[in-house]
Amino acid sequence: MSWGEITDEGLAEVEKLIGVPLRRSRMQWIETTTKDAIKHFAWGIGDDNPLWLDPNYAATSSVGSLIAPPCILYALDSTIIAPKLAGVQWIYAGTDFVWFDHIKIDTTFTVSAKLLSQKIKKGRRFSRWVLQSGKVKYFDDNDQLIATAIGHVARTPRHQSGNNEKNIEPSIHRYTADEITNIENQILSEKRQGDIPLFWENVNVGDKIPSVVKGPLTTTDILAWYAASQGALHYGGAHGDVIRYRQRHADYHLNKETGAKDSAGRGHLEVGTGNDVGMGGAYDIGPQRIAWAQHMLCNWIGDQGFLHKLSVSVRRPNLVGDTIWWSGSVESKRNLQGLNLVDISLTAINQRGEESAFGTACVLLPSKQGYKVPLPLSPELANSI
Repeated sequence: MSWGEITDEGLAEVEKLIGVPLRRSRMQWIETTTKDAIKHFAWGIGDDNPLWLDPNYAATSSVGSLIAPPCILYALDSTIIAPKLAGVQWIYAGTDFVWFDHIKIDTTFTVSAKLLSQKIKKGRRFSRWVLQSGKVKYFDDNDQLIATAIGHVARTPRHQSGNNEKNIEPSIHRYTADEITNIENQILSEKRQGDIPLFWENVNVGDKIPSVVKGPLTTTDILAWYAASQGALHYGGAHGDVIRYRQRHADYHLNKETGAKDSAGRGHLEVGTGNDVGMGGAYDIGPQRIAWAQHMLCNWIGDQGFLHKLSVSVRRPNLVGDTIWWSGSVESKRNLQGLNLVDISLTAINQRGEESAFGTACVLLPSKQGYKVPLPLSPELANSI
């Protein structure tokens, strides 16, 4: 099989793994949601919700103790399920999350992961690429299923130095002083429902979710995400550890300046490498952007609400220097088997007016009739929602 290329032989090897339990040692940054792990994840996405960070506030809240941002699941397991196809580049395409309970402090998790499918695609840039999807289950230390995630990863042929394809010129937005002031003011005026209940009766179809603004993106923001959720682990680690990893997996990027094997993640931090892989410059990590949507939703639902489902597709690079406005709109509200549900459409728009990501969410809210969200949800009940 040719390194970095999608071949029939390579695809056949992947097919053998569908439904087979997979090792996850390189995809788990933490196992236990300690106070520090929760704090570092919240810092990594710029989310200062006191339910994650203030023990005194959390203890007197309706929750009763510190909990983790729901998307800390990315640190417990990356949701990247992209086996075989040595050297073929992987690009994160989206996640479908389902939560059955809060992610509680000092819980040690075990995970199981399986490849669900691989779909062969055609596009303008590649005559053939593959979408791999896999499911992760997250179990607490009582072996209760707390959440599931289906991760989607695009596998594309590896760009090589010296090929005939022209590099994409980075599109850099130069902000005016007024634009920067406006962005900063929006960030500083971010709204949070907090301990004031958002009742299901007070939500109406067409209501807008208060936006969360992230940007202009810097490499420091990206490094904060790495510190919070993955380090260098997904790329094989560092020093001798990564060399041993590459002996087994042949997963690397060739540095055209040095000729050395290097991390495929360089493109998130270096304009030149991001350009080489067709992104147009240094760019964010897909799960990072998805976690920002969670930040917005948890602000809106308040302490008594519960984020049950979040599905986001990542469709274009979010380059260093870009600003993202996550927003949402209430599409429907319903009562099902005693649960007060609200369905939401989501979109992320950058400063050029381009849609960077989109998705849907389902949240559970309390009622004026004294109803509280009954947690944990049974997976059987959740499947009917």
